[in-house]
Formats: sequence, C-alpha cells, structure tokens
Amino acid sequence: MVNELEQAVLKKAQAWLDGRYDEETKERVRYLMANDRNELTESFYKDLEFGTGGLRGIMGVGSNRMNVYTVGAATQGLSNYLKKNFAGEQVRVAVGHDSRNNSRMFAERVADIFASNGFTVFLFDALRPTPELSFAIRELKCHSGVVVTASHNPKEYNGYKAYWTDGAQVTPPHDKNIIAEVEKITDVEMILTGRNKENITILGEEFDEIYLNKVHELSLSPECVAKHRDMKIVYTPIHGSGVRLVPASLAKFGFTNVMLVPEQAVVDGDFPTVESPNPEERKTMTMAIDLAAKEGADLVLATDPDADRIGVALRNGKGEYVLLNGNQTLVLLMSYQLTRWAELGKLDGKQYVVKTIVTSQMANAVADSFGVKCYDCLTGFKYIAKIIRDNEGVAKYIGGGEESFGYLAGDYVRDKDAVSACSLAAEAAAWAKETMGLTLYEWLQQLYVKYGFYREGLVSVVRKGKEGAELIQKMMVDFRTTPPAAILGSPVVKINDFLSLETTCTKTGEKTPIEQDRSNVLQWFTEDGTIVSVRPSGTEPKIKFYFGVKAPLASVDDYDKVLAELDGKIEGIKKDLKLE
Repeated sequence: MVNELEQAVLKKAQAWLDGRYDEETKERVRYLMANDRNELTESFYKDLEFGTGGLRGIMGVGSNRMNVYTVGAATQGLSNYLKKNFAGEQVRVAVGHDSRNNSRMFAERVADIFASNGFTVFLFDALRPTPELSFAIRELKCHSGVVVTASHNPKEYNGYKAYWTDGAQVTPPHDKNIIAEVEKITDVEMILTGRNKENITILGEEFDEIYLNKVHELSLSPECVAKHRDMKIVYTPIHGSGVRLVPASLAKFGFTNVMLVPEQAVVDGDFPTVESPNPEERKTMTMAIDLAAKEGADLVLATDPDADRIGVALRNGKGEYVLLNGNQTLVLLMSYQLTRWAELGKLDGKQYVVKTIVTSQMANAVADSFGVKCYDCLTGFKYIAKIIRDNEGVAKYIGGGEESFGYLAGDYVRDKDAVSACSLAAEAAAWAKETMGLTLYEWLQQLYVKYGFYREGLVSVVRKGKEGAELIQKMMVDFRTTPPAAILGSPVVKINDFLSLETTCTKTGEKTPIEQDRSNVLQWFTEDGTIVSVRPSGTEPKIKFYFGVKAPLASVDDYDKVLAELDGKIEGIKKDLKLE
C-alpha cells in the first residue's frame, strides 16, 4: 500500500515528467521511479531549502537536489528581490565558481538568468577562489553576487552562496526576504533564461592581477622575504581553485621556492587523492606533509576547493610536521600583523580585530597587549563582515577570523580569504626566521609562554532525522533550565545566553545584556578559566560543543608536559558532560 509520503513523492516526480524539464532529467526520473524508490524519495520528498547562506546539497535530479532547476529557482528568486530592492537602478552582479563537478554549468546558468532579468553580469572565465568573488563585488560596484561551491564538503555535494553589495554573505533582513522570494518560484516556467547574452562580461587574468595587487598591499616585511625568498614552501590546492592564485600571490610577495603537490594540483571535482577535501583533516594533508618531509620544507600550506579556508603544517623541534588547528593559525597571523603594525608605528588606537565567540580567547589576550580592540561575534564570516561594515569611517580593521580555519586580513574582501592568509603565513615565517631566528612553530611556543597556553577542543554530537532535530532542541532547553553548576570540579561563574541575549553571574544572579545578534548559543565560564560553548549546527543534524582551557607555560621546555595536561583536561570535560 502506498503511503502519504510516497504519494506526494510520486506526484512531484510526475510533475517533473510532465513539465518543461530536459529529456536527460526526465529519463533519470523515470529510472528512479522504476528502479530506486529510496533515491526517488530522497530526491523529491522536500524542496532543497534556500537557507540564510544559500543552497547546499547532493547533486542530482529532483526538488531536493542541486541541479540547474533548483539553482535556477534560487537565482530567479534572488533576481526578483534585487529588482524590488534596487528599483530604478541598473543591477550589477558577479558570478564565480570552484572546481566541483557541474560548478561551471551551474555558474553559467546563474549568469544566464541574471542577464535574462536585465542585469549587468560579470562572470569569471574559469574557477576562482571565493574571496576573489567577494572582492569583485566591491571592486565592480555590484549589488550582489553568487559563488557556486560546497566549500570542503564531499564530492557529491555542490552549493550556492549569495552575497550583498558589500561583498559579504547576505545578512538580515535580506536573507529572509530573499528566501521568501525564492519560495514564490513554484514552476520552472517562472525562471527567465536565454535572453540578453550581451549583458555578460567575462572576467579573466587582468582582473586576477587587480586582486593580487590588493593582496600584496598587505605585505609588512618585504625585506625579510627578500632575504629568505628561497624558503621551501609546499602548497596543495587539494584539486581546487587555489591552484590559480595562491602560487601567483606567493610569487608576488617574493617567494621563489614554492612546490606544489603535483597530484593535487590537478583540477578535479572528484577529489581523487582524498576522502574529503578538507585541510582541517590530517589524512587530507598527508601528501603535502610527505612531500615537505622529503624536501625538508619550512612550511606546508593548503586550501580547500574554493580557497577560503587555510591549512597549515609546521615542523616541530623533532622534525615532525604538526598540523595547526584553526585557532593556532589565527593567533599566529593576528600576532604577526599586530606586531608588525606596532613596529611600523601604524597603531594609534583606531584599529581593531575580530574573532567569533567560539574562537580562542588567546586572540583577545594578544589584542589587549597591543591596546587594540577585539570584537567577539557570532559564528560565521558574515558577522565579521557586519562589524567591518559598522566600523567603516570610524576605525581600521586589521584582521580576524574563526576557529574553523578561516582568516581575513584587510577589508577589501568580506569573506575568509586563504589566498592572502597563505601569503601572510609565508611572510610571517620569513620574518620570524630573520628577526628572531625562530621557526613559526617555535614562535607559537614563545607566544604561549607570553600569553598563557590556550588549548581548544570540539565535539560534534550527530542526531539525524526528525527525532534527532527534536532531541537537539531538547538538549538546548535542558541546558538552559539546568546548566551545570561545575565543570570538572570548577564552579561555573558566568553563563552567556545568546538567545535571551543575557549574561548571568551565577553567584549573584545578576543579569546584564549582551550586545549581539540573537542566536541559539550557550556559553559556560568556570572559575579556573575554562569555557564551554554549545550550539546546534545551522547546516547539519548535529550539536557542537567547543572547549577552551588554559594554563601558564613557564618555558618552552615544559611545552609537551603542559600540552598533555590540557588535552587531558579537555578529555575530562567531555566525560564530565557525558559526551563520551
């Protein structure tokens, strides 16, 4: 007997067979109806949601998959909103894409729909890093932009990120308003295509040069690079868009001995050499680290497929390559920028940096030591971009980022930028070697001695399906009503609730307001300096627990001992909160 869900799925699938869809798509739908009802259900049981950041999903036919029709509906909805929002203006948009399968096809469809709606369209001639798309929106005075990418997701996925006039991903109220317009596109006939091809301008290498010149303006130590230009650097783009511009940027900074991992310098949306194209994972970095060990490289750099996330591996005193986490990379880059700005006499009290609330508190300590304000914002680079926007004409943004391997130096881009981050990491290595005789790894250890040894951890608890989503919500409700009184024996002295936007002092019960956007996030602060942050993921069926612990580091000689103690403490917290 056919149940209600199956009936709804079959009805939707039949609508695709009866509608103005291409024959190849219809053939695939017929095949699924006859041979694979499970995949048919997954493909049609709901519509792929256009969320606050855009689309992301598995590629294939159906309303719940990434294909030219779901991408088309998203683009027509965005077009309708742009026409309403900028009535009377000639709307200008930029379109980019990464190395994923079908990315070029989707990007060309997006450009075609924008052009058919009468917009002036700038389309990159081939794959490009996401940060260059953000830069193009600002540089070409566009009203909006789209990049086709699923970031570091597995090869089956693709995605679609929408940007606003400042080059940042859309924020309220535009995000919800765009979603409302996308939901009105209920028929493929409503999507405008095949018109005004003359409205599309292709962006090529000449535009790359404009972007790379801007990245090069971030350089703070050209004399150090000149002395160490032959420093051995291994770089892997992991089959992605960084292959075009990261080596070019390093060369512009002055580095002459950059070795690409040859197998991973091949642009390939199947990502054949890795399980996941994510530079956060040691397995993904194996080929680069192996090449570095063979060549005796000073520095290993990596970027994800759309080149907005940076991976860094450094050689320790034993000659082993240590993969930095996102917090460590951020602390190194921010410390380098602030140190050089101070040495060059560029700090006058009107500068600031930004980090997210789940990113290491060490960044706050570093900023404080230079007398530079450090903003804390919600997770997501669009919130960092919002702070930059709010401070335009008032204060100067130096750099900032988040624990998930994203950093942005300078404000000409409004999303994380691994092209500039790679160049600054290499320059910082040359500077540390020239001025202190230290490797970047040794300098990081010195920073721990100076500011305290901060260590972070993360646990993601996955709960799939409708029941899983309800369980995650119940966990957050329970944490609010009965928060832990102590964590690993240390009393909880402060609670931040970003849903009620209140800070509670547990000793007095006094509540003070939090100046922040509202979000379903909780933070517990203990007497011994431990911080635990809890938030449901916005894109996946999981709840995330972030841990921050710290201890003094008397000398580098104690590094391994204190590291083991802090890692042990994080494991203890996980058990205390019954996460293991």
